[in-house]
Amino acid sequence: MSDLHLVDMGNELAKEPTRKGFGRGLLKAGQIDENVVAACADLTGSTCMDSFAKEFPERFVQVGVAEQNLVTVGSGLAAQGKTPFVSSYAAFSPGRNWEQIRTTICLNNQPVNVVGSHAGISVGPDGATHQMLEDIALMRVLPNMVVVVPCDGPEAERATLALAKDDRPSYLRLAREASPIITTDKTPFEIGKAYVFSEGTDLTIISTGTMTAQAMIASEQLYKQGVEVEVVHVPTIKPLDKETILKSVRKTKKVITIEEGQVAGGLAGAVAELLAENYPAPMKRLGVHDRFGESGTPAELLEDFGLTAHHIKLAVHEFISQK
Repeated sequence: MSDLHLVDMGNELAKEPTRKGFGRGLLKAGQIDENVVAACADLTGSTCMDSFAKEFPERFVQVGVAEQNLVTVGSGLAAQGKTPFVSSYAAFSPGRNWEQIRTTICLNNQPVNVVGSHAGISVGPDGATHQMLEDIALMRVLPNMVVVVPCDGPEAERATLALAKDDRPSYLRLAREASPIITTDKTPFEIGKAYVFSEGTDLTIISTGTMTAQAMIASEQLYKQGVEVEVVHVPTIKPLDKETILKSVRKTKKVITIEEGQVAGGLAGAVAELLAENYPAPMKRLGVHDRFGESGTPAELLEDFGLTAHHIKLAVHEFISQK
């Protein structure tokens, strides 16, 4: 869709990690608003907070390996009128400090932006302990919590700037590995909005995070095979854009969800709940099905878990052939 200003999928796609876009967005947010502050749990470079920390050392707190303290400090800063971003690996935050997020941030409705980096299986060789797959489910169940999963670096930058202006608790999910860039600086982003990246009538693919690029690649290839799928990108899993999703599924009558995380309680869970209450339709869930991650290269793991454009194409052909 031309009004979304997407990258031409026919060209070779540049790549960067979504965490890089967050780093740019955090620095810009700090330059715009002096109330933006940041804290990290001993992973400043890895989570791309280093540029902010260098330019605004008086507005940056290094709490060390203490994730529970990280989010409670963030809640205290928010209570004093600041706009805090607190970052660590997603395996540790929200993986290690979910209770503190629940009690000090959400229960008090403090606008703390929890940034979980290195999420998903594409963390690679670090293995199951560091491959956070349950974070979407953990965070979307919390009252007051906004859950954002950008598809690429530019969208992560725009999402960070948007969250800096929002007054709700939020979770921003980021990836370690470089992934295809499919949006531009002109592509719209609004918290709570989903976007139809590719129009079609045969089936709806609902994707989030870096899986949207894989869905778009699959869509281009399927079109050449005579199959027109509609790709709905969902960067905000909570609050969910019900209207956009329902409009698409009512048109195509079949839906596939795809995410780099557990389908139970994740994007698939959110979509299944929505359809069950409003428009029951045949649905297939692509993602992680009740298993932990493994050590391997990101490419090997995405292939093993069936999270590539090739596997999406196979799933689409199988699904539309069913009566």
